Amino acid sequence: MEDPQRLTELIMGFVPAQAVAVAAELGIPDLLAREPMTAEQLASLTQSDARSLFRLLRFLASLGIFRSDENNRFSLTPMASLLRSDIEGSMRSMARIMGRFGPRTTNHLIDAVRTAKNPFEQSFGKSLFAYLSEDQENAVLFDAAMNGFHGGETGAVLDAYEFGGITKLADIGCGNGTVLSATLKRYPKLRGLFFDQAYVMERTRNNIDAAGLGDRAEVQIGSFFESVPDGADAYFMRHVIHDWPDDASIQIIRNVRRVIPADGRLLIVETIVPEGNDPSHAKAFDITMMLFPPQGLERTEDEYRKLLGTAGFAVSKITPTKSPVSVIEARPV
Repeated sequence: MEDPQRLTELIMGFVPAQAVAVAAELGIPDLLAREPMTAEQLASLTQSDARSLFRLLRFLASLGIFRSDENNRFSLTPMASLLRSDIEGSMRSMARIMGRFGPRTTNHLIDAVRTAKNPFEQSFGKSLFAYLSEDQENAVLFDAAMNGFHGGETGAVLDAYEFGGITKLADIGCGNGTVLSATLKRYPKLRGLFFDQAYVMERTRNNIDAAGLGDRAEVQIGSFFESVPDGADAYFMRHVIHDWPDDASIQIIRNVRRVIPADGRLLIVETIVPEGNDPSHAKAFDITMMLFPPQGLERTEDEYRKLLGTAGFAVSKITPTKSPVSVIEARPV
């Protein structure tokens, strides 16, 4: 029965995903951080139906998210604690945004497979980034989700890759600026250039100021499809190229090629899809990229080498990290 049971779990995989999302949306982990509570107590605090909430929490407890005692009081487990909103690296925002966007978008995965149409756009009527540019609440939630989901990568990258010798580092598509801010903190003599579209840069500036980095930070607004700022000796992009198909990615990289010094470095931080049939974070995340960004995808090492070669770069080295991402270093040719 092992194969049928495993296949059943995969077929029903949407159930635990939505159960986690509901618990996160209701703020259950934050409430249980105070003390263990019954479903009745939690229902009163969250304006929920007590019996339905009990059934949800009982199911999540069977997965290692929450724990119940002999008095049916629920408490946090280490996994449930990751869904608290007041901890560093919280995954609550990721659970909430996937609860809001995931089901509708996933229903259109068959459209992506049959016609290469973008499932998010099929579901919401516009691309993910266009949607977020008009929805401030979900844009802030998306930023926080990306921090929680990818936050552990930042320290892993800084531990694995040596940024010494770089005077000014430009983060192209910097988002809320947390990655470059962490890099500036690690390297006190480094200056940073934060570059992204206008709708995200207000949050970026706030984060720069909060980190006390204003005197070493330059902020520029624009689209990397049109141009990128000059004046840096290294250019950095984390989880930018995987958002776009080959032609768009080549356009972005060529814009960097136009301004990078002859001895400059282009640093692309992405997951690299391994060959073979073994399970892989990158292979699973590749399907997520098919669902949400406009024609996003994860790539193999060979695909990155070809992509960069077409745009005027040669890969000089690839540095794996203790997280799922690697640092692909490329030099202009």
